[in-house]
This record gives sequence, C-alpha cells and structure tokens, in this order.
Amino acid sequence: MAILVSKEVREGILAVRDTGRTNMFDVDAVKEIAYELGYEEVVDWIENHEREYVAGIFEGFEVQTAE
Repeated sequence: MAILVSKEVREGILAVRDTGRTNMFDVDAVKEIAYELGYEEVVDWIENHEREYVAGIFEGFEVQTAE
C-alpha cells in the first residue's frame, strides 16, 4: 500500500530520485539534495517520518487527497 504524502513531498522525493545523485536509501543524502533543490518540506517530512519514507521506497508514494 502506497504511503500517503502531500503533493509537495511526493514531488520533492521524485525530484531527488530523478537527479540520480544518490541511492534513495541514503536518507541523509536524500535530505541534503532535497534541501539543495528547494524542497525543505521533504527534509522536514523525512525527519519526522523516516519509517514511512523507507516503506515508501518499496511501496510508492501517493498524494493524500482531502475527503
């Protein structure tokens, strides 16, 4: 089951992945690149949801929509 995140967090994680600069399991490098790319919300989210981040690498990330 995909991990639910905000649109901005999903966009930032995908932007980091698309750079090809790091293994996505290198959490510190992911946060550093996200910060460099201007995705500070990704850094904050990963710092508060590291287990969900790792799960999302395997299961995917989906934008959480308001119901």
